[in-house]
Amino acid sequence: EGKSIESGQAAQAVRQFSGIIGMAILWIAAYLALGAFAGVFAGMLGIGGGLVLVPALTLMFAAQAQFPAGETLHLALGTSMASIIFTAIASIRTHHRHGAILWDLVKTITPGILLGTGLGTLVAANVPTRPLAVFFTLFVCIVAVQMALNLKPKSARELPGPVGVAGVGLGIGVLSSLVAIGGGSLTVPFLTWCNVRIQQAIGTSAAVGLPIAIGGTLGYVFNGWGKAGLPAGSLGYVYLPALAILVAATMVTAPFGARLAHRLPVATLKRIFAGLLILLAAKMLWNLFSVP
Repeated sequence: EGKSIESGQAAQAVRQFSGIIGMAILWIAAYLALGAFAGVFAGMLGIGGGLVLVPALTLMFAAQAQFPAGETLHLALGTSMASIIFTAIASIRTHHRHGAILWDLVKTITPGILLGTGLGTLVAANVPTRPLAVFFTLFVCIVAVQMALNLKPKSARELPGPVGVAGVGLGIGVLSSLVAIGGGSLTVPFLTWCNVRIQQAIGTSAAVGLPIAIGGTLGYVFNGWGKAGLPAGSLGYVYLPALAILVAATMVTAPFGARLAHRLPVATLKRIFAGLLILLAAKMLWNLFSVP
């Protein structure tokens, strides 16, 4: 009888272990799929990928028991921002080969962006999750409408001087770090408004996304450092296990998306992307407000 009990306990332990392994494989596959999808659109549209990653990661983290409910969005923001570093590097290499990056503009706008990202992450880290989610969702919806309607202000002007460009960079940095994006959703419309060719706007936006991502990631690491209750494997508000898997996928697909930006019209893809953004943002809000 004793041997029978021990045998039953061993079998139960094996089943539990198998279940844990199965769930781990499932989440790895989910992170890989998300990273691959975000990488294509990041490279193609110069958007960094945060608009896809933040809502999706918020939902994925909320579905896992080790993530505290009050910190899922902050962890999604920090992890997304960190992944943009690698996405931007992969995209930059391809856009640079096509001569589509205005490096002088990148150098001028970067100081303002770095200051803005530091201010933005400080604000984000001290804003409760639900108001931050509402702000993010409203921003996503504005960007989605712009993409769906392919709104382009009449390009009847040139880029402002160095001071004006630095000021624009400050604003882009603050907002980009608040919603953990590479800045493309702001940089591309601004550059096209200033009569910059769309391919150059996308390529330059990808390059601008790198200092945004570096500054923003450092901010999220700092502001989440020592925070109680974060899951194992977190570096501040950056969840390293998810980051590693996302990076593995985005580094492969971002150059592919960047090549598509120079070969295909993107109006239809923008509309599809806009619809997906609205659905993800709506689902994220539902999850956050459907619990007490």
